[in-house]
Amino acid sequence: MQPLSTWENVLLGALALLVIFWMKPGIKASIEKSKTAQADWPGALIPLALVVVFVLVLIAMVKP
Repeated sequence: MQPLSTWENVLLGALALLVIFWMKPGIKASIEKSKTAQADWPGALIPLALVVVFVLVLIAMVKP
């Protein structure tokens, strides 16, 4: 696979900036809403812990 040329990099950068500016109102509203939201750490940590345990079980099953 060949690396991208300069004009392709410029085009991709411009596209990324366009997407950021297009989504800016929604991002700003989400940040404001998250400041007033109640934190729910158990709701995030319990699934993460379950995934870690699952991966460790899979590794233990493969390892002789």
